Amino acid sequence: MYYDVFNGDADGILALHQFRLHYPQPEAVLVTGIKRDIKLLNKIQTVQDSSITVFDISLDSNRDALLQLLGQNNEIIYFDHHFAGTIPDTKRLTPHIDPSPAVCTSLIVDTLLEGRYRSWAVAAAFGDNLHDTAQETARTINLNSEQISRLQELGELLNYNGYGAEISDLHFPPDVLYQALHPYEDPFSFLAESSDLATLRTGFAEDMALAMDQKETCPGKNNRIYTFPNAPWARRVAGVFSNLRAREKKNAAHTLIIENDDTTFRISVRAPLNNRKNADSLCLSFPTGGGRKAAAGINNLPAHMLDDFLDRFEATFST
Repeated sequence: MYYDVFNGDADGILALHQFRLHYPQPEAVLVTGIKRDIKLLNKIQTVQDSSITVFDISLDSNRDALLQLLGQNNEIIYFDHHFAGTIPDTKRLTPHIDPSPAVCTSLIVDTLLEGRYRSWAVAAAFGDNLHDTAQETARTINLNSEQISRLQELGELLNYNGYGAEISDLHFPPDVLYQALHPYEDPFSFLAESSDLATLRTGFAEDMALAMDQKETCPGKNNRIYTFPNAPWARRVAGVFSNLRAREKKNAAHTLIIENDDTTFRISVRAPLNNRKNADSLCLSFPTGGGRKAAAGINNLPAHMLDDFLDRFEATFST
């Protein structure tokens, strides 16, 4: 048996897409979820004697399930750019992990494949808010400004689709979106022909219009804080909105707070783009937190911890 396990955002989808363009495996079982559903190996922890590829989920967050799977005679290839912690030393695990803040998982796959499908990696980098890296990578394959803009839109729309509290918040389940784009080796053909992108464009425009009406919570400070209501549009647009605000003010850190159904809060954090660090350490210090140096989050922050989080947010990014 073959299993492809991937984060439901642009980076996870496009990392898998590049890999399977080069190494086709039509019988692979797809395992994914919303962007914040990162403990995906828990879904297959009873699997034995199989080949598993993993894309864009933290090894450290999946450590227990990973060790169990390795002990059950599975061969695992692991691609990721999040905090990994200690990587198990076993011949059954082939890690391709680089937590550098200007790298995403699709670029790690791109390096392995020697740039064979680099346009897709450019789109993924845009989706992961690595705009400078995306531009630099695009120049290596001589893309013009119009092509680069179209890949930026593709990456940001795919990333937008991954955000939500549950699959019903999304316009498309990530596995369905992956299956829709996978027949295309050329992203510009997908952009020209896909009806799914029209749905994402419309949803994105409507959700962003609502988001841009939201005022800053504590105006006047260098860092910026926004609070959104408990609504599907707010969850869907959280990542793209946070990335947009971060690009507007590159010396500032940003956090977005969204109310959950259970009185907890969903938190998104962006470190300053001019100093991409400490978002992961901040969020990992709270229950259900995780992420990478430049961008991280907390799935369910208890209400009584919100003031503590805001104090630590300001202290972490005070310089």
